[in-house]
Amino acid sequence: MFQATRRRLALWYTAVTAVLLLLFASGVFFYVRSTLIERVDDTLNHVVEVVRRSLVIEPIDLHSEGGLLRVNIEASFRNNAATTEADHIDIEWFSPTGELLWSTLSTPLRVPLRFTPNGETVRITQEPLSAAIRETLAKLSTGLPAGIALQPASSMPLMSEPLVLRQVTQRVELERQVLGYLRVSHPWFEVTKPSREFFFDLAAGTGLMVAAGGALGWFLSGLAMQPIRESYQRLKQFTADASHELRSPIAVIQTNVQVALSDPDPDPFTQQQHLRVIERLTRRLGRLVDDLLFLARQDSGSVSARWVTVDLELLLREVIEEQQLLAVEKGIAIALQFVESVKDPGLSTALGASIPAEMTGQATEIATKPHQSWTVVQGDRDQLFRLFTNLIGNAVKYTPSDGKVNLVLQRIGRSNHASLQVAITDTGIGIPSEALPQLFDRFYRVDPARSQASAKGSGLGLAIAHAIVQNHQGQIHITSILDKGTTATVTLPSRQEAVKE
Repeated sequence: MFQATRRRLALWYTAVTAVLLLLFASGVFFYVRSTLIERVDDTLNHVVEVVRRSLVIEPIDLHSEGGLLRVNIEASFRNNAATTEADHIDIEWFSPTGELLWSTLSTPLRVPLRFTPNGETVRITQEPLSAAIRETLAKLSTGLPAGIALQPASSMPLMSEPLVLRQVTQRVELERQVLGYLRVSHPWFEVTKPSREFFFDLAAGTGLMVAAGGALGWFLSGLAMQPIRESYQRLKQFTADASHELRSPIAVIQTNVQVALSDPDPDPFTQQQHLRVIERLTRRLGRLVDDLLFLARQDSGSVSARWVTVDLELLLREVIEEQQLLAVEKGIAIALQFVESVKDPGLSTALGASIPAEMTGQATEIATKPHQSWTVVQGDRDQLFRLFTNLIGNAVKYTPSDGKVNLVLQRIGRSNHASLQVAITDTGIGIPSEALPQLFDRFYRVDPARSQASAKGSGLGLAIAHAIVQNHQGQIHITSILDKGTTATVTLPSRQEAVKE
């Protein structure tokens, strides 16, 4: 599928490139050709001006004044023949009535006289070669060296090649009297020959450019398809993992329902146990569906955040209160500390690692009330509550009995660019260093032993936490030492509000 799409993209890219290059090459070719024609026309007009200035004009009647004028042909054109032959230009002089009076051509052109000061291209079909001329050519060919095939006179062409010329014809006037017409001709091959060579060069260059464009299109289409391929692979993996996570609880629910229905004499206690299992798995499925829906909306960009002012102090207290029951059951102590101003972000790890002496035995909460409202941020309260519920819940879940969980809320940075940082440190089983880069992958679990250490999760908690932190333009970082503990650090931009008295 991806290869076919890549081929189509490369083909379209090559086709568009070829069309653009063809249009560009056509424009360049016609521009160069028109420039060559203009240069030839300018040359012909210059010759006309030179010849016109060299004309010797005299009155027909030398004894009368103001009579008719004429051009002295012998005096005017005696030096023009050699010059025009060197420049491949032929000159013809016509009388006012259109009669050819003088020409540098050995054979008069059978072209009607037309007034064309802007130039025109004419094609002249030569007269058929007479039998005498063909016989003469055949006799001349007998003098060729040996080994060269002779062409019989009967097979020689009856027609000579057509002659194509570029001509400019101008009227010569003096005192409103037409003295004659001057026609200047230039061989058309002076335009066609360089045009043909330029055409072939341009075609070869365009072909090479199209080939290079095709190769580049194939390369770029591969680069363009790479993110799509990766997204498709992630989607396949996500679908497979979600199906696996949904299949297990559904199978257990179905088993319990079938066992309960198959009992002809149901025991109320047994039925109640089945219902408890079904209720617990239903809640698990509900959480899993909520997590999948959140991630799907996050990927599609349709997560609608409701931005309000959130006090992280109160938010963290509520989260700790929710986790108290599980913490008390396991004998885990939870502490909450505040540090109003810290300029060194690295201090959070040290603070998070320092567990107060009071954190022993049952779950406790230790907090120093802030003196001013520097603990507020702008964000979605529900998402932030879910973020810290996942992180604190993981800390409690993977911390053994009689362990400790320490929360440190502090402000870091300068006052005008301050951020709030929450460090959650536990004394749990820890995470191997090789697993840290994959913690935020969806459905990722470190190993079966870690999953079995407590209630089995879906592997979406940290992925959701990472998405929420990104939505709030923050950062999340996790460090851990195996069998010693883990620290999850969340940094959120602080938008402090003035405290009302």
